[in-house]
Amino acid sequence: MSKVFVIHENDAWVEPLRAAFARIGTPYEEWFLDEGVLDLTTPPPEGVFYNRMSASSHTRGHTHAPEYAGAVIEHLERHGRLVVNGRRALQLELSKVAQYAALAGFDIPTPPTIAVVGTQHLVAAAEKLGFPVILKHNRAGKGLGVQLILSAAALREAVAKIAADPDPFAAPRDGVWLVQRYIEAPEPFITRAEFINGKFLYAVRVDTSEGFELCPADVCAIEPGAVCPAVAPGEKFRIIEGFTHPLLSRMEAVLRANGVGVGAIEFITDRAENTFAYDVNTNTNYNSDAEARAGLSGMGAIAQFLTGLLQQQQAKAA
Repeated sequence: MSKVFVIHENDAWVEPLRAAFARIGTPYEEWFLDEGVLDLTTPPPEGVFYNRMSASSHTRGHTHAPEYAGAVIEHLERHGRLVVNGRRALQLELSKVAQYAALAGFDIPTPPTIAVVGTQHLVAAAEKLGFPVILKHNRAGKGLGVQLILSAAALREAVAKIAADPDPFAAPRDGVWLVQRYIEAPEPFITRAEFINGKFLYAVRVDTSEGFELCPADVCAIEPGAVCPAVAPGEKFRIIEGFTHPLLSRMEAVLRANGVGVGAIEFITDRAENTFAYDVNTNTNYNSDAEARAGLSGMGAIAQFLTGLLQQQQAKAA
């Protein structure tokens, strides 16, 4: 019997989906892709494949998990299997440069950004944009490495600290830095819009007053021993009732065009009410406290979506 296959590298992030599948009785199997063997001579099983591979996998010791997932997805798509969040979605997950190119294709504004390889070029890039700037990793996840830089002197100091830092996550995983014009919001929050099956699900207001590491999952260790801000006291994450925005239809379109069946887009609005999208997340997570207050379930909606795809597939095969 065919089933749903969940591709991932983080057990904690899949737990809510397991519970959702159990509630509706969906047959499923998990493929934990850290390391292993991919037999290209054998066709993959029948079913619906849901890719939840994360850009931050290297921070959990799964250094080559995305590359392994990419190979598996190539094999699946070569054999005509239905993959939710396939090869293009994985490419977007691993590269903000790719995200900004995709967003620009649908006239969704992004902050002016310069990609840099080699830290010796960072100051020149920042001076071209004008301070203050945001320094971030092209491939990171969880807001890892995001810094607000106010001046050239501060940037040189930050680069020196990164060079001396023994933490392997201080520099971007792929070697690509992003220097981005700082967008100042009138209040310290951003908005994260969630989408399933190419359709808007809900929007979350996320408090940024404590920093940029904004993982919404209930379990998301930012660093060893740290407490994830998603479960900090208060309403760091709040679902916005009746949310609308003129860019939502374009966001739906860009996700559909890039094969993102489940994802989120984060954006910020400045004092002049200009909106800039700055992150496309194809391994989306949800905050259970915020959902409980709003009476919603993102993982429940994903489970229903995937189950529907499986049932359609089974009906065609009958």
